[in-house]
Amino acid sequence: MIRYSLICDKDHQFDSWFQSADAFDKLLSASMVTCAICGGTDVRKSVMAPRIGKATDTNVERPLSAPASTAEQAFKELREKVEATSEDVGTDFAAEARKIHDGETPERSIYGQAKPDEAKALIEDGVPVVPLPFMPSRKTN
Repeated sequence: MIRYSLICDKDHQFDSWFQSADAFDKLLSASMVTCAICGGTDVRKSVMAPRIGKATDTNVERPLSAPASTAEQAFKELREKVEATSEDVGTDFAAEARKIHDGETPERSIYGQAKPDEAKALIEDGVPVVPLPFMPSRKTN
């Protein structure tokens, strides 16, 4: 097992474990390595220092699942709240949002994915939508 310090194009820093360097390269080339904070797939290795010897009480690292900053903690809490109180409609987001807006289906909180042209059309038609600053959990490592 090998641990890499990673960084996404939005400068979110996180660590992740991989079976080998080759396994990391294969997952990265298949866009399967995603940012633990925002879910973005534009990820690269960050500067890393080798770890030698045992950690001491003054050199204890945070768990891999713990947020590195208050901003990352806020993103984590926002994601948990959205996922707990809304329905994930996946790639049907644009159609479902339009049905709710037009009164064809009951009003409820939803989230999912929409193509840029679909999102633009929703906004132009007055459908209240907002982009989320993260990807759904099922798309993260």
